[in-house]
Formats: sequence, C-alpha cells, structure tokens
Amino acid sequence: MNDNNDSTLPTSLRATTDTTDNVAMGAATTNPTNMMINSYGKEQMKMSASSNALKQSLKLENLEEFDKLPYEIHRYSSFSTNYVPENILVDCPSDQSSRWSAHNNNPPQYLTLKLRRPAIVKKIKFGKFEKSHVCNIKKFRIYGGLDEEHMILLLEGGLRNDHIPETFNLRCVAKDATTSLPILYIKIVPLLSWGPTFNYSIWYIELMGQDDPMYTSGCLKDYNKLREVEIIRLCLKHFRQQGYDTAFKALQDQTHVQLEHPLISELHQCLVINGDFEKAEKFISDCIEEGLMDDYLNRQDYKHAWRLQHVQGFAQPGNRGGHQLVMDVKKRLIYLFGGWDGFQDLSDLWVFDIKDNYWTQIFEHSEQFNGPTPRSCHKMVFDPVSENIFMLGRYLDNSIRTTEYIKSDFYLYDTRARTWLQICDDTCQVGGPQLMYDHQMCIDVEKRTIYVFGGKVLTPRSVNASTTSEPEYSGLFSYHIATNTWTQILVDCHHPTASQPDVLSIKSRITHCMVFHNKKRKLYIYGGQRGKEDIHDFITYKVDTQTLEILNRHPNSNGQTGSTGNNNGNGSSVSSNSGSSGSSNPPHSSDGKNEPSPGYTLRATIDCERNEIYVFSSLSKIKDRRDIHHVDASNSFWVYSLDTHQWSRIYTSRYNPSSPDSTKFDNSRNNLMEPCPRYAHQFVYDDMAKLHYMFGGNPGRSTTPQLRLDDFWILELEKPKRDEILKHCRYLVRKLHYEEMAKADPYKAMHYLRHQIAEVIDHSNPEQLRNFHRLASLLFKCDEDIKTEERPLNTLPLGGATTSMAASTSANEDKSLTEAECSSDMASTTDDVCVKSEDNTHAPDDLSMESCSSSTTSGISDAASSYSAYRKSGGKRSRHSYIQELRARRSFLFNKLVQLMPSNMVQPERNLSDFVII
Repeated sequence: MNDNNDSTLPTSLRATTDTTDNVAMGAATTNPTNMMINSYGKEQMKMSASSNALKQSLKLENLEEFDKLPYEIHRYSSFSTNYVPENILVDCPSDQSSRWSAHNNNPPQYLTLKLRRPAIVKKIKFGKFEKSHVCNIKKFRIYGGLDEEHMILLLEGGLRNDHIPETFNLRCVAKDATTSLPILYIKIVPLLSWGPTFNYSIWYIELMGQDDPMYTSGCLKDYNKLREVEIIRLCLKHFRQQGYDTAFKALQDQTHVQLEHPLISELHQCLVINGDFEKAEKFISDCIEEGLMDDYLNRQDYKHAWRLQHVQGFAQPGNRGGHQLVMDVKKRLIYLFGGWDGFQDLSDLWVFDIKDNYWTQIFEHSEQFNGPTPRSCHKMVFDPVSENIFMLGRYLDNSIRTTEYIKSDFYLYDTRARTWLQICDDTCQVGGPQLMYDHQMCIDVEKRTIYVFGGKVLTPRSVNASTTSEPEYSGLFSYHIATNTWTQILVDCHHPTASQPDVLSIKSRITHCMVFHNKKRKLYIYGGQRGKEDIHDFITYKVDTQTLEILNRHPNSNGQTGSTGNNNGNGSSVSSNSGSSGSSNPPHSSDGKNEPSPGYTLRATIDCERNEIYVFSSLSKIKDRRDIHHVDASNSFWVYSLDTHQWSRIYTSRYNPSSPDSTKFDNSRNNLMEPCPRYAHQFVYDDMAKLHYMFGGNPGRSTTPQLRLDDFWILELEKPKRDEILKHCRYLVRKLHYEEMAKADPYKAMHYLRHQIAEVIDHSNPEQLRNFHRLASLLFKCDEDIKTEERPLNTLPLGGATTSMAASTSANEDKSLTEAECSSDMASTTDDVCVKSEDNTHAPDDLSMESCSSSTTSGISDAASSYSAYRKSGGKRSRHSYIQELRARRSFLFNKLVQLMPSNMVQPERNLSDFVII
C-alpha cells in the first residue's frame, strides 16, 4: 500500500499596492513680484524635474544597451581530439563536433576568455546541440576580473539538458552595489555534466555588454577610485592593529578616508587604547538596544528542539500513515483525517485542542455521516474565512481501479456545524482533475481559490497488469470556492495538448512540496519525482500574471562528481573508472550540497511574515533505500530564505538502528531526542506560535512492513535573541578585564571572578561552567607557568613584533560566536600572545601604546600602574612587552565584537597581510 502523503499550510492572502505622493506647490501671493518669483520657481522646478527624469532615462537606456563582445581563447585546461576550445566561437547547433570538450572530467577543467578591452559584461549566452546531450554542463561557475590571477565569482549556475540556448545575467557591479565592475578576463569552470561519467562540453559562448571606451572609461575611473579607498582602509586597519599610530593618523589626515564609523572608532578608543572596560560594555549594550546587531542575529541559523507531546486523556488517533493534518490557527485546533494503519484505510476524523492538549474523535466512520469513504494519500486545506476543510484525492489499490471507483470525489467539512458535504461526485466531469494521489493543495484565502498541482492519475487502464503505458500525471488546477468552478491552468508536459502553442505546460510530479505566499501571491514548488527521475527544480508560479520562474536555475552546489571517466558523449566510453558509480554524493553528506534532495519524502511549510519556507526531509521514498537501516536513513531540516534566495540546513541527524525506542532516537552529537526517520507522516505549521507539529508515518521497517507510528511531535525553531548576545558580549569583555586583573592584582581578580563574571555565566551549561572554572587557574599562573604551556600561533607576528591577534585570525574566525567557541578561542590565544611577546623585547617603539597620540589618557596610566602591580605580584616581563600584550589581546576582542556590527560601519573584514605571500 502506498501511503505517502504531503501537507501544505493554507495561508491568507493580502494584496499590496504601491502609492505615490505628489508634492503640491504653495499658492502664489497677489504681489506681482512674488507672482513672478513663484512662477520662475515653478518653472525651474519643472525644468529640474524634467532634466532629472531625462538623465535617469538616459542612464537606464545606457544600462540596457548591450553589444556582442568579441573575445579570444586565452587559456584552457585541456581538450579532446578535434574538440578544440576555438569551436565555441561559432554557433553550429547541428554539428556535434562543434564544441570544446575537456580531455577528462578531473577538476579543475576550465576555459579562460580574454576580451578585446575592459568591458562591463552583462550577460553570457550558452549555445547547445540540437538535442539533449550527456556532455552538457549541469553545473558551472564563472569568474571574472581585470587580472587573470585575481578574479571574483560572477555566476554559479547550470544548464538544462535540452536544445534551447540559455542566457544568464552576470554580476556586473562592485561590492558597493553601485559601481560598475569592469572585466577583461572571464573564466568558465564546469563542475558537473548531465552524464556524471562524461567529459564537460561547451558548444557556444556569447558575451554581451558594453566595451566602448566612452562608456567604460568612467566605470574604470570609479572602480579604481573604489579600489584605492579600499586599499587605504586596509592600510589604516593594518597600521592601527600593529600599533603604527603615527602612520595611521598621517594617512587618515592626508586622504580623509575613514576606516570605520565614528561610533566604532569610539569603541576602539575606550576598549583598546584606554582599557575602559565598563564604558566599552555600556557602549555594546547601547548598540544592541539600538538594533545594530539585529542583522547579525538574523543571519544566524535557527536552533531546533524536538519534544514528544504527551497528550491528556486516553482517546487519541492510532498508528497510521498517509493521513492528513490541517490547522485552524485562530482557534488553536489541528484536524486529522484518515490514513492507512498497515492493514486498512481509515475514515475517522479527529481534532486536537492545543490549549487543552487533548484529542477528540469527531467521527469514527465519516462515510456514515455523508462524509468521505476510507482513504489515504488524499489532501486537505483549511479555509480560515468559512472555517471549512476541503478534501480531494485518494489512493486506490490496483484491484479496485474500475470505472465505478475511479471518481475524483470532492468533500467539504464544516467545522462549525460539524457536518460533511460532498461538493462533487467527480471533479473530472466539471473541468477539474482526475482521481489522483500524492498531489499538493494550497489555498489563496483572499481570492477564495484552491490550487491543486501534481499527483499520479488513477485510471481504469491501470487495471490490466500487462499495460505498459506510461503513468499519467496531473497538471495545475484552480478551484474558485465562491462560484464552485474548476479551471485547468497548466497541463502536464506529456499531455496530448501540451504541444499546442496556446497551451501552457509544466513537468508534473509526485512527492513534491508546494506552498503559497499570500503577500507575494506566488506558489512555490520544490523537488519531486517522476517515475525514476528525481526533479531538482525549484519553481515559483505567480498566480495573478500566470508566470513561471525557476529559482534554482543557478544552483549553489559544488557539483563535484565521483568519477574520473573520459567520455566524449558519442555513445561509447573511451575510458572510465569502473569503481565509480558516477552519482553525486548523498545530500546529507559533507559534499557541500546545500539544498534538500528531491529523492526524499519532503514536507514543506511557509511563514509569510518571515519570508521563509521550511522543509523537513526524512526517510527516502525509493523502495530500495526506504529501510531504516539504510545509510540514507536520516532527518534533516532546511530553511529557504525568500529574501536572500539561499538554503540553510539547520541540522542533520542520522538514525541509530540500535536505539531501543522505535519512535525516537538519541543523537549522540547533541544528545537531542527526536523522531526516527519516516515517510507518509504529516507536518503542519502554527505561524502564530512559530511551532511545527508532526504526527505518525511509516518508519520503513523491513521486518515489520505493517508497522505505522502514532507519535506526536512538536518542533521549535529559535534564533539567538538580543539578551543572549548582550550576555555573551559582557562575558567576553569581563573575561578580558579579569585576565588583565589576574596578573596585577590576584585578590581583586578573584572577587571580580566570583561576582561580575559569574553573573554572566549560564551555570546550567556544562561547557560555560568548565570555562568559568578554568579561569580560576589564571590566579595561580606566573611567567614561568606560561612558558611550560607554550603553543604555536596560527601565524607569526608581523615585522618581528608582537602580533595583533586580529591580524592573524580575523580572516579565519568563525562568525558563529557561541559561548563555548569564543571562550575556548580566548583561552587558547591568550597564553600564545604572552609567550611570543617575551621574545620580542627589541620591537620598534612605534608598536607601543605609549607612542599613540592619546598616550596621556587614563588607559596608559592604568597600564603603567597595573604594570607596577604586575611586577610586585612576581611578573617577569618588561614594561614594553607587558603593554604590547595588553594591546594585542584588546585588539583581538575588539575585532570579535565588531564582527557583530553592520558591515557598512566597521573596518574591512580582510587584512593587508592576507595579500602578502612570501
């Protein structure tokens, strides 16, 4: 019995409109002079507005004017006989030999093109062979720049395996998003061909843009100016980090280039120069309160937490898969209908009250109350306006697929009156879909429309077991609730009418995801399967304009193959690695793939306020990979941001078959209890409480194929909050203050540790507690102790002087600043700086804090007094070395803190030293 089933969240719809405010000019006075002045002013404003509009129009027209750019083959990795790189200069789609083909598919394979002169390259066009070809590049990257050795990523994408040429937009602006990016060299790097064991082939390349010197000269000038400013900022950062304060001030005064926002400079002054930790802490607190770290918090991945819901009472739905869940968010209710319990289809209807944590059975046999017959693999949506549930589709066993039973009945359940109504006996007879299963349904609440897409069609032809015809798939339909009318919007690509020019078609599928965004007014469709083919596309359909768009036309996978084969695509393999299957790595492995695998049974929900789509991936639907003991048996959770168009994998947890519990397992890595992998489960989202609910499913046990689950789970996703990041920053600042204090006044440091630092420690967190206890050991360390614990630095100090830890580490620091990571980072680098600073007693005076223009500030005085206390406590270092250590460690903390600030306010992320290789 096939009891796989998907669920979508019905959402409300709200149209958005743009408004334009017109500014009216004041009325003229009766004075003739004033009237003339006002008239002149009005005319000038009109002329100015007209001039600005003309300039803007010309500017836009300029940007849209593309020319075909001539280029030559500059460099290449390899080529097969007769398939030379120069073939891509000519577009001959009917000539199979008119292409460049790499000698093998061992990375890296590439083509580097050189333009006639620097140009603003807007688009790249890939020509193709007249029919699909296994050597077409499925994934590629394109780099560009003025220097062959220093290129940036312009595009990451892939070609469809068909005969239609494809054109892609290239990145054509610099980092500031306003300055045009001039290009002289373009490097095309194939990553994966459609036949994984075949060599990469490119048939034709056309570049479009503008290389007229009258156009590009201004762009080059602006770009070089932008580069110069960035170089100066890198120098300013380097000078300040290394303590060249005189050089820093001179360069800033002469160029008038600011390293960072004045607020950030203020933080550097009070923390690094003055050592005023209390003021620095208050400064950070104010920044967080003003929301300056909100962007950082929003960029962090969610933390997930599963919990098994133990409901009140004894009445609850039993074991099942292929059932359906829908949610009434306003009344805090979840409805469940039907499914397959391993032996029979069910027709019971249940409701779960979230507030009371209680299941109630409404009907045991709905067909006895004019409701639907027992079924599984159906779909339901909830209409929050009428508070009705709509149900369509079901799976039928092959033995009963007769004309009498092959009817697509359509039902409505009124949750207020608690009554069933059959809307239609067979939707196929009134312009709707045929009977199908494994389809998807969404509701557009504002337009009172239900959308139905995909699913495998059941027809009487399937009764004959000897039938060899291809399975039929349903297209995209809409049902208007108010008028009770069906409309077919898109037919399946294999439908008899799909070839007609006025008929829109789509490749239909099963096991896909579909959600509706009520503000963007778009359907989002991801993944699915068609026969044995996994469908990887991510499609959006705008319901008002009936336009389709492929979101992952340029997928972000690394696309590395596991094959070292050599094949020209002419039907025979020249030489291949027999030990390689040629398939890509599993989607949950460490291959860099960053989107859910369409070969899995996916469940998707959407949060229209957050502009996020959530996808839960679990056990594979493919029979030979469905068993819980299979290597691919795992749960993973993904988030797709509609703002950044990026996937994020929140977690992946592999199942431990030796787990004593059949419904949950212990992930040894993070000790989280969560549901075992499954398929045919159901997943709904509460966008008010921001919680996911999951019930039942098939665990895929080959030893007990009839087993179905009845466990009820809640998934909570949460991002770090302001108070968490504030507590973390306070810990970092106080930790460094304590470390300085411990060397000068151990007794005062002990009191500070017990009160100020203990206040910002989560004592329930074992890792934080261990780090807290480790800090106490600093009270008993002296110079001699540190010598015995010497560990090598990641990089050596620059210029023979004490390194600023930020200079050696900021480029490689992980931006996910968890409490444990930052604690260990600071602990491991503190002693390293102390050790190295002793060996640099002859460092230039420019590196000293005393050489700073603010040497009369309290920071230096405090450093001097703390140095005296440090010597009295048994310290052995020189005063110069001691102050150098203070500055290096403070600079390191400063760099850690500014990583949390908006990027347009802070110093460059890279370092000048990153570009110097000796």
